[in-house]
Amino acid sequence: MLDKMKKLLVRNTLKTGLAIFATVLAGSSLASTVPQILKEHCNRCHLKEGKLQRIDGLRKSPEGWDMTIARMYLWHKDQGALEISREDRRALVKYFADRQGLAPEEAAPYRFLMEKRPSSQDVVPDEDLAQMCARCHSFGRIALQRRSAVEWEKLIHTHLGQFPSIEYSNLGRDRNWKELALTQVAPKLAKLYPAETPAWKSWKARKHAVPTGKWRVSGHRPGMGDYAGYLRVEASGKDHYQVSYVLNYADGNHMSGTGQSIIYSGYEWRGDAVIGNQKVRSVFALSADGKQLSGRWFLREADEKGASFSAVRDGNEAPASIVAVFPSLLKAGSEAHLSVQGVQLGAAYELGAGIKLLSVTQKNANEVELTVSVAEDAPVGLHSLKAKDSGAEIKFAVYKQFDSVRVEPEYGVARLGGGTIPAVTAQFEAVAYLNGPDGLPGTADDIRLGYVDASWSVDNHDEKARAEQDVKYAGVMETQGLFVPAVAGPNPARKGRSNVGDLSVNATVAEGNGSKRASAHLVVSVQAWNKPPLR
Repeated sequence: MLDKMKKLLVRNTLKTGLAIFATVLAGSSLASTVPQILKEHCNRCHLKEGKLQRIDGLRKSPEGWDMTIARMYLWHKDQGALEISREDRRALVKYFADRQGLAPEEAAPYRFLMEKRPSSQDVVPDEDLAQMCARCHSFGRIALQRRSAVEWEKLIHTHLGQFPSIEYSNLGRDRNWKELALTQVAPKLAKLYPAETPAWKSWKARKHAVPTGKWRVSGHRPGMGDYAGYLRVEASGKDHYQVSYVLNYADGNHMSGTGQSIIYSGYEWRGDAVIGNQKVRSVFALSADGKQLSGRWFLREADEKGASFSAVRDGNEAPASIVAVFPSLLKAGSEAHLSVQGVQLGAAYELGAGIKLLSVTQKNANEVELTVSVAEDAPVGLHSLKAKDSGAEIKFAVYKQFDSVRVEPEYGVARLGGGTIPAVTAQFEAVAYLNGPDGLPGTADDIRLGYVDASWSVDNHDEKARAEQDVKYAGVMETQGLFVPAVAGPNPARKGRSNVGDLSVNATVAEGNGSKRASAHLVVSVQAWNKPPLR
């Protein structure tokens, strides 16, 4: 019984794909254990003529290597080939991601997938690859790895061996899938994503920066607003760090917390922390010069809830910069109090035509409060708040009235919950715009002013949804634009159907004596039973 419970625990741990986020061992301990781990778990199947066959021809993201190890366990657990502990699994991910990872420019186009950004549009090079590859999983899952030509071909054979029905599924049975995959798709992937590239060779050879020190951070959390704050990073081993956060939101809320992080491939930050009372994970990229961090953090149990994140170095030696200004949207003919957040801030500022600086209060080197008067005839659109002594600047907006409002995202997906599977919510926000030079709303030259408060509602998206009364069953919209799906079915009131729905999300923004309205599309789908590190 104990053995069965142990195997079940390991299996569930592997399926969640959390090895790269959990509390990590010290770097020296990891390095000393890797040769033994390879000998016990990898060499027995892969070692041939001194090389790790099928492994040496690959490069992947940390998530990609984590999934590979999980897959080996699930496929070969009956033979006892990979009864691997969490610590050993983390050690292997670290070893392979450092030795055979991706260069920053190789990972950049698909960072949204690693950062788990909701409502992101997958990027596929062409329709053939969309039909042959991206019909079962995201194309980013492919593009976040590199293989030799032989390995891309072997991947085709692996798919056929593990998923023999692939030739008969939708977009497979209408063509000679195997022949096309081997003669057209594999060579194309080998050309697009080869194992050997100048980018990786150059990146691997350079000395990598470390993130230790104090950082000035800023970002935006949908549903909660903009924030600024601090991150402190202290080394706890090679590429391993203890971290502490202080986040101050524009609405006055404050959050702080501590955690751990690890750096893979010289720049890939993965972290685990408790901020406030929430367990969060972070996926950041450290710039090549070590002066910037950027990415996203999200809730451990609900990765659709999270925030954008950017950070610059703090301290006396850091260059002056402005990272945020609250509020960032000013109305013509009003007086406003601005909180300027940055690094090495001075006391002299200019805000552009039509905006008079009434007072400056410097709270400390990194925070300044300004009182400004915005003239009735101040030019509308984007302005620059600029520090006179350093030239540091940030954009803010001035408006008389909004020309239009849009809802972000334009298309969202929520998923029903129930039982052991939590619901996947969908967060929406209203954004105000001015018409661009063409004078028309909803075109590419519109000027984005920023986020605005709105009242929210949902309705049936079309006649079919109206006939099925989707809005009645699919879930509820909360006041801050957060849609919370219903529990999964079958629902007797819908003749045994689940509570899925096709909805319109409606935002109404009050302005003067009138209002502006905008809508987005929301699909409330079935439960998410499988949530791999890379979908």
